[in-house]
Amino acid sequence: MSDFKPPIENFFAREWRTRGWVAWALTPFAFIFGAVAATRRALFELGWIKRVDVGVPVVIVGNVTVGGTGKTPTVIALVEALRAAGFQPGVVSRGYGAKVEQATSVTPTSSPAKVGDEPLLIARRTHAPVFVCPDRVAAAQALLKANPSVDVIVSDDGLQHYRLARAFELVVFDDRLGGNNFLLPAGPLREPMSRHRDATLINSPYERTLPPWPNTFPLDLQSGDAWLLDDPTMRRPLAQFAGERVVAAAGIGSPERFFATLRAAGITPATRAFPDHYSYQDNPFAGIDADSILITEKDAVKFGAWRDARIWVVPVEAVLKPRLIALVVEKLRGRTPA
Repeated sequence: MSDFKPPIENFFAREWRTRGWVAWALTPFAFIFGAVAATRRALFELGWIKRVDVGVPVVIVGNVTVGGTGKTPTVIALVEALRAAGFQPGVVSRGYGAKVEQATSVTPTSSPAKVGDEPLLIARRTHAPVFVCPDRVAAAQALLKANPSVDVIVSDDGLQHYRLARAFELVVFDDRLGGNNFLLPAGPLREPMSRHRDATLINSPYERTLPPWPNTFPLDLQSGDAWLLDDPTMRRPLAQFAGERVVAAAGIGSPERFFATLRAAGITPATRAFPDHYSYQDNPFAGIDADSILITEKDAVKFGAWRDARIWVVPVEAVLKPRLIALVVEKLRGRTPA
């Protein structure tokens, strides 16, 4: 089954792994991008543009590369870890594709088309207060006004949203790390790999030696039993799908990670990779000959009026190292600015 990601996405995903002629040809634009980004960051660091302290510590979960790296499951796991440590966390997000101009509360029944798929998934999984807005400062302020008991905010992405003062920065990479280590558009980097952060997570399905950076940890994503979209009380271990005619579909930043998880469970699926944040307004599986269709939780929140009784949802849990959680908690209780 063919890959449905736009050809331009596939093209740059390949080119950004190496320093080929395309990357070198785009380096003049990368220098301009880097100069603008560095100037903007310096203005905040020098205090010429003021950061806004919203009144509670903020933890940023972001990346310096474009594309999905596993931030959303990390946010969910971090919210649960902070709650276990005695905090009452809330979450703010830009909400990719969200049709909002003002800070908007996300509830488990919100429309993904309005608030974005990832904020909706976070709200459903954590039951924490979640607000979305292009201006994360406004989102945080509205969240705290509506939920005065919240004492820490986790920002889903927003590493480059310098206006929002933060207590801890956690940068998430996948197995590609920095690719060819060029800035956009010659490479995948929004900022240099040397950018300061408090800790780093490496999300890779393969065994690898961690880079020798301070406070660097592996991110372990563990899949649970699949549940039937039409009846979430029905569950099956992934191993039970082995031997069936399975189609695996994903509209996420790195679909191959999802497909690799299924293969590791003994499943040999036909795969269909959609663009990240694919809307699923119509049934893309009509006419497909398969016993079961496996999708991600992020995809599942976007399914609307149409249904397909073959669809099973594969949940993923991020497992954070205790030392990482301790680092975050220590920084929050000390309120030392990043």
